[in-house]
Amino acid sequence: MSLPGVGKALSRLSAALLAHPFVSLGALTVLRLVLAACLPVTPDEAYYWTWSHISQASYLDHPPMVAWWIGAGTALFGDTGLGIRLTAPFAAAVGTILTVLACRDFQVVLLRDRPFARVVNPWVAGLLLNATLALGVGAAVMTPDTPLLFFMALFLWGCGRLARTGDLRWWVLLGVSAGLGFDSKYTMVLPVVGLGVWCLLSSRRLKQFLTPWPWLGIVIGAFLTVPVIWWNATHGWASFIRQGGRTGDWHPSRAPGYIGELLGGQIGLLTPGIFLLALMAVAASVRRRTDVDRLLLCLTCVPGLVFLQHALGDRVQANWPVLIYPALMCLIVLQADRRWKMAAGLGYALWGLLLCQAATGFLPLNRHLDVALRQGGGWPSFTENVAQQSEGAAFIASDDYALASELAFHLPDRVVLGAEPRWMLFDLPPWSCKAGWGMLIRNGRRSFSSTSPWAALGQPAGMIVRSRGGREAERYALYRVACPIPPVPEAWLRKLPTASSSR
Repeated sequence: MSLPGVGKALSRLSAALLAHPFVSLGALTVLRLVLAACLPVTPDEAYYWTWSHISQASYLDHPPMVAWWIGAGTALFGDTGLGIRLTAPFAAAVGTILTVLACRDFQVVLLRDRPFARVVNPWVAGLLLNATLALGVGAAVMTPDTPLLFFMALFLWGCGRLARTGDLRWWVLLGVSAGLGFDSKYTMVLPVVGLGVWCLLSSRRLKQFLTPWPWLGIVIGAFLTVPVIWWNATHGWASFIRQGGRTGDWHPSRAPGYIGELLGGQIGLLTPGIFLLALMAVAASVRRRTDVDRLLLCLTCVPGLVFLQHALGDRVQANWPVLIYPALMCLIVLQADRRWKMAAGLGYALWGLLLCQAATGFLPLNRHLDVALRQGGGWPSFTENVAQQSEGAAFIASDDYALASELAFHLPDRVVLGAEPRWMLFDLPPWSCKAGWGMLIRNGRRSFSSTSPWAALGQPAGMIVRSRGGREAERYALYRVACPIPPVPEAWLRKLPTASSSR
């Protein structure tokens, strides 16, 4: 088909989708539920699943919202892929609607300043948001970004309502969404700061703080963060230090590489066409300088500048900036660039291809290029092999938190131990071994660190390859560990929850 033919087909398809947006969104949600039930549980998902069986106010790596959402799903559908991910497709659907509603409010505010501005259907924001890999694929899996994006969409809608109506009571919703967003991921602080910057740009908006409503929103938001702050205060501020300890790093020689990775990650997660539209929309918004442009620029550029600063000294994970994607989609819609159809079509094609690869592995990619293979390929057969190789062992352990979590998820009838210091911060029972032996499993491509006590205690006992369809995903080294185990690392050992123990 020629390029003009493709363009006409995309126009007809987009018109049909926008004509029946709720039907389209419902069908997409059903598809995501099917994928959630069928796709293998990834190591990070298994790690968050262990959290859901540990009652804590917060955790080392992130606040507790992801664990609460997983717990709600597994309460209904058990310790399964669908149970772990149940809330993700619904959150994506409601978050899409909230983003569309926010976009509609921003269009109204823009038309006040520019009555003859060209506008497009606000549902385009939802269509584009779901075309990104961050939401297109992310809505079928469960990570801390899943609840974060939902509460960010709720926060964005509150911003739209405040800007359009001037009703200061919307500050209460802003406080609720900001607090719950912080309970999902600490980066929620950044758009909140962006909203504060927007208020500082206008004396009229600063006068809002002479009323009780902004302060009530701030108090509610702060109150919702108390459990996370309390947990950190009683655990040596471990999570805050872990997440914020590298913000001041400065490595100029490595900065170009880190910045390149940051940009490459956004091109991948936004998809190339939407990434280009976002850049053009930001530039156009800077030129227009309307009130709504300033608001959306503050919500996107403040976090963006923080991530850019971080990239000057350390690696920025590609998923970190996804919280600004809903606001970016609104900027693109305000730009009313007709090329959104081609960008959306490319996005849906890419995430459809990625999901097909995750489900079937039909493309013969090597492990370095196939993320789906590395993350999800071959876990059931691998863990069955581990069970056979460790027959008679008192325990199975790993000093890799994600691998330990996968083993716990797939081996409900075995004692699975976390064997690194991080597990001491979890409310898990300590475990000791006075006689017999256990099996330590770790990534076969990595050597022990110079400070690891396991290097001297473990005796090599073979290698297991995890694969799917004959293609290697990863290889793991087995080590036989004799009991009793010295005080260090025995103090690290914690018994992980298993699927059977929680039913």
